[in-house]
Amino acid sequence: MSNETLQAVRGMNDILPDEAGLWLWFEDTVRDWLEGYGYRNIRMPLVEPTALFKRAIGEVTDIVEKEMYSFEDSLNGDQLTLRPEGTASCVRAALQHNLLYNAPQRLYYGGAMFRHERPQKGRYRQFHQIGVEALGFAGPDIDAEQIVMCARLWKKLGIGDVALQINSLGDAASRQRHREKLIAYFERHKDALDADAQRRLHSNPLRILDTKNPAMQELVSAAPKLMDELEEDAIGHFEAVQAILKQHGIGFEINPRLVRGLDYYNRTVFEWVTTRLGAQGTICAGGRYDGLVEQIGGKPAPACGFAMGVERLLALLQESGMQNPAAPLDVYVVHQGEQARSLAWRAAEDLRDGGLRVLLHCGGGSFKSQMKKADGSAAVCAVIIGDDEAAANAVMLKPLRGGAEQQRVGMDDLQQKVRELIK
Repeated sequence: MSNETLQAVRGMNDILPDEAGLWLWFEDTVRDWLEGYGYRNIRMPLVEPTALFKRAIGEVTDIVEKEMYSFEDSLNGDQLTLRPEGTASCVRAALQHNLLYNAPQRLYYGGAMFRHERPQKGRYRQFHQIGVEALGFAGPDIDAEQIVMCARLWKKLGIGDVALQINSLGDAASRQRHREKLIAYFERHKDALDADAQRRLHSNPLRILDTKNPAMQELVSAAPKLMDELEEDAIGHFEAVQAILKQHGIGFEINPRLVRGLDYYNRTVFEWVTTRLGAQGTICAGGRYDGLVEQIGGKPAPACGFAMGVERLLALLQESGMQNPAAPLDVYVVHQGEQARSLAWRAAEDLRDGGLRVLLHCGGGSFKSQMKKADGSAAVCAVIIGDDEAAANAVMLKPLRGGAEQQRVGMDDLQQKVRELIK
């Protein structure tokens, strides 16, 4: 057996205890925010049938063509994929369990997603998303609500310098007319297309509009606009979304090149972007996907949702100066001696019964070395027990952050005295 030290898979990162505090705080904040809008939690498997993503996302997309972690189950030959996004899984779960039978659903989920990309800041092979899906809602009000929700979260998190871009992709007929015009336009300028655009020309020409190639920007800017093909219903829907956003004082830019990378979107699409994270500036994106439920095998139903990248949002918070919140600790229990050890265990459990956060010293050591660890623990106070204290069924209670003097306290009064110190 090799003695080589094993490392994590490239682009799949450990989240260490000093970092995890910020993740936990963020997750608590997001959960409260979502429940405030009536969204309920759903949890889906990390692994799904490969066919789900090919059917939902589209076979001629970067995700399906180049980025999915797909494999054959060696036990039964099933074709499986680590989920690259959550919407398809959420819709699959809603259909499988008949969640849309009686009423529309507001759902949210969080967790790891997987894409085989070149790892860089804000873009990893295992990354985390919070996803929000509203299934069964047809009107523009749900599109607008989800955008308004995001604006509230940015305020709650203290995030500034975030801009909203919106667009409408219309419906199937308008997209088909636009597709034909795009193909004709780009065919006339085929020599100016890069290899990626030429590959997409007949399979997914809309994605050419999202190119990051500087040499193609002028060509793309002059391309036919999807907005010019929209029918009255789609125009009315988009205008209603804008009216609600204006009513709530939410600024936005209409970006006709905002097309999103997945095939299932229609009508409203949106992105929240920042200039403070370099090239990975999109922190939240989504839109309407009315055809996906039927595409996956259900009865036609409207839907709208979005996802936000947790790593990018946390990077933005840290860039804004937020520190990792330390896990609060109320009491550090120091003890030495056989009788003292028994009482220390009882004292720690009694304090925990009262809802206090207690670290019981383990591993032995002198009072001096234990007190050094207590001072470094960020606990509010230390409970110190020697055999003399144990014989008297008492402890020494020492404030660690200034304030009152050290005092001897009987076990019956310990919980109350600690609470007085940590107020």
